[in-house]
Amino acid sequence: MLLLAVVALGVPLAISLKARVNAEVRTQSQAQADLVAATAADLLAPAAHTELTTLAQTAARSVRGRILIVNGSGTVMVDSAGPAQVGASYVSRPEIRAALRARPVQVQRSSRTLGQEILATAVPIIRHGRTVGAVRVTQSVAAVQSAVGRAILGLAILALVVLTLGLLAGTVIAAQVVRPIRRLEQIARRVAGGDLEARAKLEGSREQRSLAVSFNEMTDRILRLLRAQREFVADASHQLRTPLTAMRLRLEAARAVESDQVGSEIDAAVAEVDRLSRTVDELLVLSGAGERQFVAEAVDLSDVLRTALTRWRSQAAEAEIALELRDESAGRRVWLPRQDLETAVDALIDNALRYSPRASTVTVVSGPDRVEVQDEGPGVLEEECELVFERFHRGEAGRSGPPGSGLGLAIARELARAWGGEVGIAARPGGGTIAWLSLDSDPESRPAELDEHFARA
Repeated sequence: MLLLAVVALGVPLAISLKARVNAEVRTQSQAQADLVAATAADLLAPAAHTELTTLAQTAARSVRGRILIVNGSGTVMVDSAGPAQVGASYVSRPEIRAALRARPVQVQRSSRTLGQEILATAVPIIRHGRTVGAVRVTQSVAAVQSAVGRAILGLAILALVVLTLGLLAGTVIAAQVVRPIRRLEQIARRVAGGDLEARAKLEGSREQRSLAVSFNEMTDRILRLLRAQREFVADASHQLRTPLTAMRLRLEAARAVESDQVGSEIDAAVAEVDRLSRTVDELLVLSGAGERQFVAEAVDLSDVLRTALTRWRSQAAEAEIALELRDESAGRRVWLPRQDLETAVDALIDNALRYSPRASTVTVVSGPDRVEVQDEGPGVLEEECELVFERFHRGEAGRSGPPGSGLGLAIARELARAWGGEVGIAARPGGGTIAWLSLDSDPESRPAELDEHFARA
């Protein structure tokens, strides 16, 4: 490609250079002849012969050619090449004959005297409106062509130097391009061998860095999947054992008690089964939270919150808890999977209703940057604000409060972080708890990296 580019540029340049040099030579000859003719008009008298000779010799050096000055009859008065032709008649020369007829002429012809091609430029010498002589400038075409050849040779040498430097630079660049790919290949082999902690270094071009980022994200995703599977198996095997044991004990007790107590025991067993079912569902959500396919969309936050309050209002009424919405989002639209947002909001509302006393109020506040769920329950200790997000950790209030799996807040945070959000909890001034959910930006202003995140997910 580089050779083709050099040829494609060099050949037209050489042709253009040759044409330009020829044009410049012709233009210079014409201009010099006109200048000499204009000056010689006042120097044709014998007394000014020396000045006329000096003029011819100076002009000849300028054009690197030969200059003849003839009188009105075509007799040579001055020859820049020497006095040998002075007095000779040049009226037979076609260019001289044309100039003496007041017609400037420039022709390329063969010279019998010199035995070579010459460029002859002749102009009349005009004085008081009458032709009193002529000036002829002759230049060797071979000399001009030689100069053009030297220029073209210089271009060829320059092209060869550029080609050599280009090949050297291409070799260096190719090595730099290949080096990150080879390192990435080595990291890929390590990962294939089981080293999931190996990460590609971000280096090279933008595309190579993007490839390294995608590779690292892929490795992180695989690692998260394996960890989620291991944690799921461990959590499920531990947590499912307790409700199953309790259910077995209650059912065994139901066989030994009086018949009027069988119904309550069976009801308790059913409650344990329900708790087991909820725990299994929540564990399944957590096990797949890091490996789901995101379907992001522009979601109306107010609509999501109003729908959530509709779902929970009956349960709140049974617990004699007022459920209110304070919408300050002003029609805000967020960019994320709607189902994830609904699940996260449900987890926060469920948590608030569980720990709120009767005749209290749970308020859902929709702000420009986040959603808050405020309750009037026992609150949360500062040192437990992060611990409550660990799986199956319920905190001080949870251990002495209503039953639950301890997975709701963990699920909400896992889902929120998957689309760039966050979930937190803090004590509410005056008593109670504030659970908050930060949100992604509007679709029109959301960061480009989130677009890439959802596209890759």
